[in-house]
Amino acid sequence: MSTISTPASAAVPTTSGPRSRSTAIILYLSLGGLSFAVLQSLVAPALGTIGADLGVSAGSASWVLTAYLLSASVLTPILGRLGDMVGKRKIMIVVLSLLLAGAILAALAPNLGVLIIGRVLQGAAGAVLPLSIGIVRDELPRERVSVTIGLLSAIFGIGAGVGIVAAGPIVEGLSWHWLFWLPAVLVLIALLGTIFGMPESPVRTPGRLDLLGTAVLSVGLVALLLAVSEGANWGWGSGRTIGLLVAGVVLLVAFVFVELRVAEPLIDIRLFRNSGVWTAHLVALTFGFAMFGTFILIPTLLQLPSVLGYGFGKSVSQSGLFLLPTVVAMVIAGVIAGALIRKVGPKIPMIVGAVAVTVAFAVPAIGHGQIWQIVVSGILTGIAIGMALAATSNAIVESVPAAQTGEAISANTVVRTVGSSIGTAVIAALISSDITPQGAPSDASFSLGFWACAVVGALALLAALAAPSARKRRQHAAETHVDDFDEVGHAGR
Repeated sequence: MSTISTPASAAVPTTSGPRSRSTAIILYLSLGGLSFAVLQSLVAPALGTIGADLGVSAGSASWVLTAYLLSASVLTPILGRLGDMVGKRKIMIVVLSLLLAGAILAALAPNLGVLIIGRVLQGAAGAVLPLSIGIVRDELPRERVSVTIGLLSAIFGIGAGVGIVAAGPIVEGLSWHWLFWLPAVLVLIALLGTIFGMPESPVRTPGRLDLLGTAVLSVGLVALLLAVSEGANWGWGSGRTIGLLVAGVVLLVAFVFVELRVAEPLIDIRLFRNSGVWTAHLVALTFGFAMFGTFILIPTLLQLPSVLGYGFGKSVSQSGLFLLPTVVAMVIAGVIAGALIRKVGPKIPMIVGAVAVTVAFAVPAIGHGQIWQIVVSGILTGIAIGMALAATSNAIVESVPAAQTGEAISANTVVRTVGSSIGTAVIAALISSDITPQGAPSDASFSLGFWACAVVGALALLAALAAPSARKRRQHAAETHVDDFDEVGHAGR
C-alpha cells in the first residue's frame, strides 16, 4: 500500500476548526452507533413474537440474537484494522451500508433463514464504535475529543437501553418488522452524512491484513461465544458445549502466539502489556456482564405477576419504561465523564463507575420488593455505564498511537461483547436455577443474580484501581510513541 501513515500530531487540529462541521460529524457518528446498539437489544424482548409469526421454536428464534453476536465479534476487529489501514471513513461507509442492507433484509424477511442473514449483515456494524472513535481522534479539535469519545461510548449503553424500552410499544403498536424499519432510517441518515459530510481520516497504517490471525481469532470467538450463547439449550455439561468452550479457549491462546510472531498483526498483543490498556479491557469485560445483567433481571422481575409476592405485574411496554431513568443517567454521565476525563484523566471516572455499578446491584440484592429500589438501581447503573464506558475508551485512546486506534478499540469492543454474552448466559442460568411451582423464577434466584452482578462490579473496581496514575500514563505514552497524548485533551494535566 502506498499510503503513508500520518503522525497524529499533524492530523489533529491544534485550534478549533469549523464548529458546524465537527458537530455534524458527531451527529452522524452518534446516529450510526445508536442504530447498532439499538439493534443489539431491540430484538430480545420480541423473540417470542418473531418465533410465533415465523412458525419456529423459541430455540430456533434465539439464533436471531446469536447470529448477530457472532457476526459482531468476528467482524469488529477485522473492520477496525481495515479502517486503520485504508481509511476510517471508507470502512465506515462499508459498515453502515452493510447495516442498512441487513436492517432492510430483516424487515422484509419472510422466514427465519433470511432474518438470520440480515442479522449477520447487521453484526458488521460492531466496528462503528472503533471507527467512530478513530475519526474523532483524527478530525475533531482537541478540546472536544475526550467529551465526544465519552458521549459515543455512552451511546452504546444508551442504545441497548433504548432497544429494551422501545421493543414492546413497537411490536404492540406496529409489528416486529418495524424493529428493523425504524433503525434503518437512522442508519440511512448516518450513511448519507458520512458520504457527503465527513472528510477522510489522514491517519493510516500501511500494511496487509493478517489472514492467519483473522482465521484463528474468528473460529476461536465463534466457538467460545456459541458455547456461551447456546449452553443453556444444549446443556452446560454436554459434549458439544464443553468441546466448543475448550476449542475456543485453545484457539484464543493460539491467536496470541500467532500475533506475537507476525510482522503485521490483526491486533497488536503487545499493547496489552500497557496497564492503561489491559485494565480498560477488564473493566469493559465486567461492565458488559453487568449491563446485560440489568437488561435481564429488571424487566423479568417487573413482568412477574404481583401475586407471587415479589413481582410487579407490569407489561412488556411498562417494564421497559422503568429503564428510562437508566438511559437518561447514561447520557448525562457520559458527557460529564468526558469533561472530567479532560481534567483528571480516565482513572477517577472509571473508579466512580465501578463503585456505582457495585452499589447499583447491592441495593436490589438486599431488597427488591419496592419500586424505588428498582429505580435507584437503574439510575446508579446508568451513571456507572456512562462513566465507565467513556473512561475505558479514553484510557485506550491515550495509551496507543493514533494509527492503532481502530484495532485497540475493536479489541475493547469484542471484550465487552464477550462479557455481555457471559453475563446474559450466567444470569439466565441463575434465575432459572430455582423455579417456583407456578413455573416462575423464585425470589431467591433474583437476589442471587443481583449479588452476582454486584461481585462482578467489585471486580471492575479492582481493575479500575489498578489503572495507571497520571504520571504513569504520561510515561507509557512516551514509551509507546503516543504523539498526541496532550492533543487528545490532556494538556491541562
